[in-house]
Amino acid sequence: MDELVAIDVHTHAEVSKDGHASLSPELLKASEKYFGGHNHRQPTIDEMAAYYRERRMAAVVFTVDAEHATGHPRIANEEVAANCAEHSDVLIPFASVDPWKGRAGVLEARRLVEQHGVRGFKFHPSLQGFAPNDPMAYPLYEAIEELGVPALFHTGQTGIGAGVPGGGGIRLKYSNPMLVDDVAVDFPELRIILAHPSFPWQDEALAVATHKPHVYIDLSGWSPKYFPPQLIRYANSLLQDKVLFGSDYPVITPDRWLADFEALDLKPAVRPKILKHNAARLLGLAVADDHAERT
Repeated sequence: MDELVAIDVHTHAEVSKDGHASLSPELLKASEKYFGGHNHRQPTIDEMAAYYRERRMAAVVFTVDAEHATGHPRIANEEVAANCAEHSDVLIPFASVDPWKGRAGVLEARRLVEQHGVRGFKFHPSLQGFAPNDPMAYPLYEAIEELGVPALFHTGQTGIGAGVPGGGGIRLKYSNPMLVDDVAVDFPELRIILAHPSFPWQDEALAVATHKPHVYIDLSGWSPKYFPPQLIRYANSLLQDKVLFGSDYPVITPDRWLADFEALDLKPAVRPKILKHNAARLLGLAVADDHAERT
């Protein structure tokens, strides 16, 4: 931990070892166009490890299981976990279980943590086609809470489906952070990460993270130069212990993100919290608490 300069809590495994993509060609093309990455080759997990190792960073890696809503087969969570285990010095595996899978999904979540070393779970409500506060998903949350690992929810607008007729069937309303507030109430010990600056619901995200003690915000998916001013203000004050560095790699590189982050008007003591110490504490990684306090 002392050798790491940062922990990126939001990166995507976009392609499996056999070349299977995490999104359908239509949705992948729309996402690349939205983020300005036309025809960009998706890195393998091995390549991601080398990339982050070179930069002395660790990264949380996950895919998204949205088979029910999209009909597109997922990348296997077991593959992501096993591949990350080969690079355990820099990669931290999260999993994604489609909440529509019911009891089978609950059993899978338990197996992934207990047998495959998964350290958290990613949800993308808009892509997966469910409201986070739908009781259908509650048995899965209950298992994740009992397992003691975080749940990361996409919030705000998404580039996936942008520009496709009907948005590719993706409904933005499911990614309003206020829907996750219900989850925080009903599962008070569940550690929750609200992913991304939550346009157009940034104030809602700040309110939930301020009010609920186990709700965090990651800063992925946007260059910091575009962060709303209220997000910067809260990150610099009330939420300085609950805001996390995330890039959304490969659509945004940590190099670009960190270069723009340097230009933000943040207190010197806050920067290392956002870049590393908050994530280390949340993920249960080995870092000295007194060191975090001194910095």
